[in-house]
Amino acid sequence: MEKIAIIDIGSNMTRLVIAKILDGGYFVVIDELKEPVRLAQDMEIDGFLRPLRVQQMIKTLNTFKKLYESHGVNKMFAYGTAAVRRAKNQKNFVDEVLSQCGIKLTVLSQHEEASLVYTGVINSMDVPKGLIVDIGGGSVKIIYYNRRTLIAQDTLPFGAVTLTEKFQNKSKDPAERVQMIEEYVAEEVKKLGWFDMIDEDTKLIGAGGSMRNLGKISRKFKRYPLDMAHNYTVSFKEFDTIYQKVKVLEIDKAARIKGLSSARVDIFPAALAILNTLNKTLNFDEIRISGAGFREGVMFRYSVPSTAEKPISDVLGHSIYTMLSHFNMNVPHSEHVFDLSLQLYRQLKVLHKLPRNYIKILRVAAQLHDIGSSFKFYDHPRHSFYLILHSNLYGIPQKDLVIAAIAAGLHAKTPLEGMEVEQYLTMLNAEEIDAAKKLGVIVRIAECFDRSMGRVIKGISCDVLGDSVILKTECDSDCTLEIKDAMSAVLDFRRAFRKNLEIL
Repeated sequence: MEKIAIIDIGSNMTRLVIAKILDGGYFVVIDELKEPVRLAQDMEIDGFLRPLRVQQMIKTLNTFKKLYESHGVNKMFAYGTAAVRRAKNQKNFVDEVLSQCGIKLTVLSQHEEASLVYTGVINSMDVPKGLIVDIGGGSVKIIYYNRRTLIAQDTLPFGAVTLTEKFQNKSKDPAERVQMIEEYVAEEVKKLGWFDMIDEDTKLIGAGGSMRNLGKISRKFKRYPLDMAHNYTVSFKEFDTIYQKVKVLEIDKAARIKGLSSARVDIFPAALAILNTLNKTLNFDEIRISGAGFREGVMFRYSVPSTAEKPISDVLGHSIYTMLSHFNMNVPHSEHVFDLSLQLYRQLKVLHKLPRNYIKILRVAAQLHDIGSSFKFYDHPRHSFYLILHSNLYGIPQKDLVIAAIAAGLHAKTPLEGMEVEQYLTMLNAEEIDAAKKLGVIVRIAECFDRSMGRVIKGISCDVLGDSVILKTECDSDCTLEIKDAMSAVLDFRRAFRKNLEIL
């Protein structure tokens, strides 16, 4: 096991992320630090990084260095993006960082930066066809892919910080300044010659701090019970409500908006103006927020080098195995419980009638059903519910993650009422809650069928006869313990499926 540190010097925010690299090509973030240095501030004057900003950056990087050295990292990667890339005094800045901090800074080209953003997004979201828009402080990366293959990309040479400065005319009110930004962005967008390739099935994916902040404001506004950025969606109807409110406010009043970061309050209207202008051209219904981007792209490429050429084919699976590895769980047991759960799911399809997308939900619930025991064995199904719910698993929508967490929490005798799920049930309708209960029973029986963790029960067949389900097991050795344990689920099976269960 090793640890790596990643420093991302952006135009607005400078970030440090420390990750633990696990065997098998997995990683987990174990610490982070960020500072709104605003390196790009005042660059519009003459293209030079200002001495005050440079000195603040040096101070920040030395603080970062102290933290990552305390973690005992094996390797450190430091990257400069738009502001450093465009700076006329780039070489002096890079040399000063090296001499005063001992940090060797790599300045990324537009293509290299966009490629890492793409790697971070494509390996964390199961969206076959998408347009990624990453609005930074000094640039906007626009990346189009289809069938998980990169098709086109461009970088607009401005961002939320630089546009805010460019149009900070004191004689104009906030709405007028935003209108000027929209008009300017619209002219630049016209120069992109490949937007006609984007078809109606394409999903819009927002990356970067401003887009995550948009999602946070939306969640606060709706009192959304799950505070998770990744895979959260904002409709453009809701976006327009937020935008109309934000764009007319002076900074002191905008700062009162719940969820709006104090480090972004002045540049947020410009970020929304960029997004609004792009959507006027492309006309999407919603934007899906990605919690992963540039830094995750670096982590993926380090832990799974093949992602530099080809994305991970099983996004959800990779994320599940990351969790299993991180918590040192019994992987063969996890896999066998899912295998048995899937057999039961298919055998009982005539009863549950759930659509195909529930197989993903079942997979999460089955493979991570015991994850709570990593905290404490007693009452571990409830702990599994909590850990799955807040796992930020890649490759699964947030609502599906809630259903999977509930199903995993129900895999033992813990009733729904004992799991403190009330606030999350507001995300689900009655049919989805009923589905979670059915999946919970399926996972419970499957786990019972591997009670000795010896995989003695290999196969399952079910016959639905009138008011009963006859469940037959295929064993290669004594499975008395497994069947006895599974009989404890008979009552819950009857409640969920309205059928009596006999196990042979």
